[in-house]
Amino acid sequence: MPWIVGVSGASGTPYAAAVLRALLAAGEAVDLVVSRASRLTLLDETGLPFRDAHWQDDLAEWLARGADGKPGTFDVDVSGVRHWRAGDLAAGPSSGSYPARGMIVVPASTACVAGVALGLSKDLLQRAASVTLKERRPLVVSVREAPLNGQTLRHLVTLDDAGASVVPASPAFYAGATHIQDLVDFVAGRVLDAAGVTHGLYRRWRGDLGGGLTDGTRGD
Repeated sequence: MPWIVGVSGASGTPYAAAVLRALLAAGEAVDLVVSRASRLTLLDETGLPFRDAHWQDDLAEWLARGADGKPGTFDVDVSGVRHWRAGDLAAGPSSGSYPARGMIVVPASTACVAGVALGLSKDLLQRAASVTLKERRPLVVSVREAPLNGQTLRHLVTLDDAGASVVPASPAFYAGATHIQDLVDFVAGRVLDAAGVTHGLYRRWRGDLGGGLTDGTRGD
């Protein structure tokens, strides 16, 4: 059964790319929903389009890029991905009878968070997330916004109460990050941790102060 991955219009398309690469590397099947707003974000952040008619080529080029935008950084086989158009409310993931392991929304915009919390189902991404909740399947929402206002915080509490895991896109530094990709991979790793997917994206905390320093030394 596939993991459904929804990419909404928040800034942070490298987070989505890292999650997708790790899912595929773990041998997981992926059903992908890329919202209309996220295509504008992807174009702005990477210069790459995402077109329904050419989604395999566009996805492969996107996932091959690192967080710094350099092409050819990763070698990714996208044959394990099935793409669904964001406007297709008759798609498989719109129904609870469609088999899926769960859903990951990364990055999640505040508009997406509100739509799912309120059950609006205005597009396939929101509908699939609502279905995931009603079927009691794992839903991981990686919200990417700052600062968060009271309304969004209340929506996030609603999602938590409904059984979703809320994982803010907040990089940590104890893992010894030396590159922007390390920070991106940390967030992607925490998202996958919440989903229960095995990965090796970041160095886990083992209780050793200064263990993340690559040269084994500590600052004063």
